[in-house]
Amino acid sequence: MIISLYENFLRFIVIYKQKKSLLIYLYWVKQMVIHIVKNGDTIFSVAQQYGVNPDALAINNGVFGNSNLAIGQSLVIVFPQKTHIVKEGETLLSIAQSYGVSIIQLYRNNLILEGKPFIFPGMQLVIEIEDNKIGDYMTGGYAYPYIETDLLDAQLPFMGALMPFTYGFKPDGSLVPIDDTVMIERAKLYGTKPVMHLSTLTEGDVFSVELATGFLNNKAVWNTLVNNALSVMKQKGYYGLDVDFEFLGAENAANYVEFITFARGILNPQGYPIMVALAPKTSVDQPGVLYQGHDYKGLGQAANAVLLMTYEWGYTYGPPMAISPIQPVTRVVEFALTQIDSKKMFLGISNYGYDFVLPYVPGESKATSISLIQANELAVRTGATIMYDEQAQAPFFRYFENGVEHIVWYEDARSISARLQLMKTYNLRGALYWNLNRPNPQNLVVINALLNLLEFNLF
Repeated sequence: MIISLYENFLRFIVIYKQKKSLLIYLYWVKQMVIHIVKNGDTIFSVAQQYGVNPDALAINNGVFGNSNLAIGQSLVIVFPQKTHIVKEGETLLSIAQSYGVSIIQLYRNNLILEGKPFIFPGMQLVIEIEDNKIGDYMTGGYAYPYIETDLLDAQLPFMGALMPFTYGFKPDGSLVPIDDTVMIERAKLYGTKPVMHLSTLTEGDVFSVELATGFLNNKAVWNTLVNNALSVMKQKGYYGLDVDFEFLGAENAANYVEFITFARGILNPQGYPIMVALAPKTSVDQPGVLYQGHDYKGLGQAANAVLLMTYEWGYTYGPPMAISPIQPVTRVVEFALTQIDSKKMFLGISNYGYDFVLPYVPGESKATSISLIQANELAVRTGATIMYDEQAQAPFFRYFENGVEHIVWYEDARSISARLQLMKTYNLRGALYWNLNRPNPQNLVVINALLNLLEFNLF
C-alpha cells in the first residue's frame, strides 16, 4: 500500500478494478511517499519497488543491517533528482561548490553523513531530491545537555534553533546554570542559533509553583534575573531567551504577562528576542492550574514569539492515548489564533512515544518513554502489527510480554507530516520539537521534503 501525502500536489494514474467489493488503487508519484509495510516486505524489496537505494532507504528510516520490518510500519521514501559519485581528491565542500548548493543542504539530503563532512571515493551523494515543499518555515528543537554529540550533529542541519534544557533560577534572581558549552559550540558550527531556555523547573525535575509565585510577586528581583540572563546570553553567544513558567495558577497570570513585558523591554533594545511557552489551551477561562496562569492574549502581545506546547495528551502517568492527537492539537491552534498573531506562533511537535502497560491504573501506572526506532524494533521483536489511528493521526500497536499486555503510541512519518501540514493550514511561523534526544531519522527526511527552512528570526 502506498500513501500519497498531498494528493493535490502529486501526479498520479489510478487503475481501478473491482472484484468482490475489493478496490485496488495504484498511485504513481514522484515526490515523497510513505510506504506501509505488508507481509513479506524487506528493505531491499521495497527499494526495488520504488527504484531507490536500499542503503539510503534503511538509513532514512532507522532500520539497521538486515533487520526485519513490522507489518504496518511506515517507510518514508524520497526520490533523488540529481546524484554525484565521489571521486578521488574531492571534498564535501568542493562538491557543494561545483553544484551550487550548501554543505548544510548536502547534510539534509544525505543522512548517511550524520552531519559530518567525511566522504570517500565511490560514495554516492544525493545533490537534489524531488521534493514537494508546503512553504517557508522555521524549525528548532529542545535537548538535554547529555544528548549524544553524534545524534545532535545529525539533527542540527534541520534545526534553525537549539534550546538547551534548562536554566533554572533562585528566589533572589540568581541563575542555576547547565553544562551547555558543547551544545552551543555544535549549534554554531551548523549555523543553528542557540536560544537560552529559562524555566521554573527545579532539581527535583518539577515545575515549582512556589518558586514562580514568590518570584512573580517580588518585582524587586525581576531586573536581577533578566540581567543575569542577559549576561549569560552575551557571554555564551545565545540568540535570545525562551521562558517557560508552568503550573502558575490564575493568581499569577497578570504578573506573568507583566514580567514578560518587562523582560522584553530590557532584552529587545539589546538585540535579544524573547519567546514564551504556552500550555495547550482551548478557551480563555479553561480550568486547571496548568492553563489558568497563561493568558494567551497578554503573553502573545508581551513576547516576540510563542510556542504552543501541543503534546503530552498521552503522558507518563496518564491513560494510554496518542501523544499529540490531531484534533485537540488543532483546537489549541484555532483558539490561539483568536488571541495571537499566527506569525508569532510555533507549533510544538512531539518526537517520542510511550509504552503503556494495560490495564491502566490511575496513580500506579507509569509509561516508558520510547523513540521511533525503539518502537519499530519492539514491534518486530514481539510480532506486533502496527496500526494507524486515522482520527488521532498517530501509529500504535499492542503486544504481550510475560503475560502483560502493552500498547505503544508514538510518532512516525505519517503523524509528523500531518502536524507539519497544520503550519500551512493556519499560516504559522514554524515548529519546535520536544525533544531531540530521541533519534527519529524519518522526521528529518520529512522536514527536508516538505519544508523550505528559513533562518531562525524572532524579530
